[in-house]
Amino acid sequence: MKVKGLEYPRDYKLLVLGGTPQTDAALSAGSIDAAALSLPVNYAAEEQGFNEIGRFVDVIPNYQLAALSTKRSWAEKNRPVLVRVMKAMAQTMRWIHQNKEPAVDYLAKEMNLKREHSRRGWEFYTSTKMWHPEGDLNRDGLQAVTQIYWEQTQSKGAVPAALKYIDQSYLKDALKELASR
Repeated sequence: MKVKGLEYPRDYKLLVLGGTPQTDAALSAGSIDAAALSLPVNYAAEEQGFNEIGRFVDVIPNYQLAALSTKRSWAEKNRPVLVRVMKAMAQTMRWIHQNKEPAVDYLAKEMNLKREHSRRGWEFYTSTKMWHPEGDLNRDGLQAVTQIYWEQTQSKGAVPAALKYIDQSYLKDALKELASR
């Protein structure tokens, strides 16, 4: 919003409504005037007459959209479970990347979207690597999220390095298991 010349809280209020489905419902109902919508839901909103006023990727090209997070102590106690989860994530992401048409169909069905919107979303997420082919993190993107969180919480001192929060050993073990099959 700052890039568009708007200042918080002078020019707008922020409401926590939930994820994209809840936010889209509030926008469609007229309860809010603007919303951040994830792709491909934004395409459906545009088709309903809403205007795109900006894209996150234009302002923050490296953004870690989602990450699997847990306490280190839990992760170490449950290492085999977490490795299996990461193996499933890697297999899922490989399948999504290697099976465009079925992935597009699945996304359209599960999100109740037009197939064209689903296809455009698949193309965006796979081409930008926001959906990494093996479920890996975007380290620069995680640093951007850390920076945003630091600013929003008005934390003191230097922004911590996001790398200190990452433990890739679970994904590495999962990929090693997949390679040995």
